[in-house]
Amino acid sequence: MPHLRRLLAPRPPVIERDVTSLELEDGRRIEIQRVRNPRARRLRLSVDERGARLTLPQRASLVSGERFLAEHRTWLAEQLERYTLQGLPALQRDITTSLPLRGAEIPLRWAEGRFTSLEFDALAGEAVFRTTSRATETAMRRALRDFYEGQARTDIGRWLPKYLPSLPRPPRRVQFKVMSSQWGSLAPNGVVALDLALVLARPSAFEYVLVHELCHLLRADHSRAFWHEVEMRFPAWREERDYFHADGRRLKATLRSLLAG
Repeated sequence: MPHLRRLLAPRPPVIERDVTSLELEDGRRIEIQRVRNPRARRLRLSVDERGARLTLPQRASLVSGERFLAEHRTWLAEQLERYTLQGLPALQRDITTSLPLRGAEIPLRWAEGRFTSLEFDALAGEAVFRTTSRATETAMRRALRDFYEGQARTDIGRWLPKYLPSLPRPPRRVQFKVMSSQWGSLAPNGVVALDLALVLARPSAFEYVLVHELCHLLRADHSRAFWHEVEMRFPAWREERDYFHADGRRLKATLRSLLAG
């Protein structure tokens, strides 16, 4: 019987993806990811640091999608200008002089070393990037990612102990990822995933996201009871939520720019 139920169960909807293009008013031609999603109820156009995306319902025609893009050409150009990676920091050997960290810019000094590494010199208040003459771009970006993750884990280690006594159990593990839209998540097995871009944000915002995910160990939803648990532990959570609404996309785009390769 279980095998029969699996055979008769409805198949999950298939999401189709392809790419189309659009010429903007200034003559630029851009690529747009086109997604046909059976769950979508209307045409939707969105823009983030990865580019533009058009979502179509199952029965919407491609012609209606092209017409929708044309009608929103001006809006699309404005949003792309806002989220473009132009002007964001890039990692360049001996050229980059500062790095974003904890809501500020810290000085960066380049030095010769036997291997590629990036460390924070607390006494000097600066980061020191040591590289060999043969260091590749990939090695430098790996060192930068390791540096950011190390700094993030230092923050977690400072905050986590004060919240553990009020939780039914500790998280199984905390891991860091480069996330597209979320800032954090809690898996059913108790693993907390956090966006690495949080270490670029102001510390209070980073701590709020940690508290948010820890509270899911108490409540798996976003009910009023869940927000009550958050409020008891972090009363200023609304200010941090507003901060992410205003600056979140820029933080994510900055990290992607620094780690791009």
